Parts: sequence; C-alpha cells; structure tokens
Amino acid sequence: MAGNKPVVFIDGEAGTTGLGIRTRLDALPAVALTTVPAALRKDKAARRDAMAEADLVVLCLPDDAAREAAALADGLGRAAPKLLDASTAHRTDPDWTYGFPEMAPRQPEKIATAPRVANPGCYPTGAIGLIRPLVEARLVPADYPIAINAVSGYSGGGRSMIEAHDRDGGPAFELYALGLEHKHVPETQLYSGLTRRPIFVPSVGHFRQGMLVSVPLHLETLPGKPSAADLHDALAAFYRGCEYVRVVQPSADGKLEPQALNDTNRLDLYVYGNEARRQAVLVARLDNLGKGASGAAVQNICLMLGLDIANRG
Repeated sequence: MAGNKPVVFIDGEAGTTGLGIRTRLDALPAVALTTVPAALRKDKAARRDAMAEADLVVLCLPDDAAREAAALADGLGRAAPKLLDASTAHRTDPDWTYGFPEMAPRQPEKIATAPRVANPGCYPTGAIGLIRPLVEARLVPADYPIAINAVSGYSGGGRSMIEAHDRDGGPAFELYALGLEHKHVPETQLYSGLTRRPIFVPSVGHFRQGMLVSVPLHLETLPGKPSAADLHDALAAFYRGCEYVRVVQPSADGKLEPQALNDTNRLDLYVYGNEARRQAVLVARLDNLGKGASGAAVQNICLMLGLDIANRG
C-alpha cells in the first residue's frame, strides 16, 4: 500500500494494452502506480522489486514472458502480489480465474477473491458474450457447429501491425488465421460452454480500433425452433442489470459499424433476424482496446482490489 492506496505495477507497460491500462489508472485517484525505469524494464531484479512493492501486478507481456513473470511473482512467497495477466498464457488454466465479470452471476465475486486472474481476449469477449447465455438457456446445443466471424481495428494486431498501417496505410481489409488455429479459440470454446470446436475466421480492417463479432444461425436447426426474438429475450434476461453489457434492438437498415463504442468499456449485443428465411445473426460490438483489453483489465483491477469504483471500470 502507498498510504491508503493499493499499488499497481504494470509489467510491460510500454505496449498497446499496457499504455491503455496506465492511462485509465492514471485517472483513478484510488490507485497508486509503481514502475521501473525504461532502461530496467527487462531487468529481473528491478521487476521483482517492483512486484514486491505492489498489491497487484498486471502482466502485459508475450505468453512465454508472462509465464516467467508469474513464476517470478510466485517466488516472493507470502509477499506475492495478486496477478492479472493480459496475455493468452493462462486463460484456460484452471488455477486462474477468467476475468469476464458478466460471464456468470457469481463471476465478479470469483474475480474479487482470486489471486490470479486472466484477462479475456477481445474476440472471445464478444463471442462468449453472445453464445454462452444461449447455450445455458438450451436454445443453442453445446455441440452445435458454431461459426464465428469477426473484424477488428488494426490496433489489435500489436505494434508491428499498428506501425505498418500508420506508415503505409495497410490493406483496406484482410482475412487472417485461415489455418483455423487462432489462439483465441480454446478460451472461446471453453467459456462459451461448447463441446464442439467452433470455426473462427478473424479479419482486420484499416481503422485503428473497434470490433464486430458475428455468429450466423439457422433457426430451424436449433432445439424448439426459436425465433430471433426468443434469442434476443434470452440474452436480455441474462444481462439484465449489467452496467457494461447491453442487449440492443437492431436498426431497421440492417447495418452496423464497428467504431461506435471506441474508448468505452461497453459491450453491445444484437440479434438480427429474418423470420421468413428462419435465419439469424448474433452480433457483438465492442472496442478491442476497451472492453476487449484495457477497459476490461481496469474493471478487473477494481474488483480484485476491492475498490468502491469496482463497478465503474
């Protein structure tokens, strides 16, 4: 503690997510930040000292480095801080709590009491937010052949992609991970409650931030042959009372752009349907740098530190 304030150390704060978390935490007077000089950011002793000073450490590192940092923190024994990992390294690890507070009714309490929390991926946040409630309501079978399509702003690709788009303009649009081995699939399947591995086709557009995640459904193939309105109602009931997740009626023009929630911690969910064709498309809209990364991290930090602002993100 620094005075009466909990101390947070961001290990890897120079990256896109780390910078976003720091910016948000700088605006929260209830939290104190500790850091290491830029020249010592890879120095193990300096990082360990910063961890020892902190109540909570955020890992904004590549997967292998995040695992090494977690082991470094564990080496502090009883003085070890709480950890929030923004990488993919621990998202399906049963010893880590998944940091999607709206995923289940008691998830905020689990996050609040957990010593180790894995911050969700941006794509999985949208996909899980759409699929899990419908699987739990038995409107979508756990073994349903789910296909997920998504488009993100180029900031989701990390520093090299950001620099390429900012410098050269980048392609207007491109599909990627067409080998169907994207690293977000395991957490998406696990926390959506799916027993069949979904097909995930991500893409990136030439805009900095913002995201759409969509799941097409043939309504006649679902148990009970629900309508699109039934799916909407199930989602609305699941998220009733949530501050950051809203279930929104789709616009009549059948259009949705990805940037409307930029710089927020919101997740908006839609069900577009054509009853004559008995087809529907579930869509999630979020900021890949907000609810998809830094915003979600700060929401989890507040829960983990028991702050009064825990529900404000």
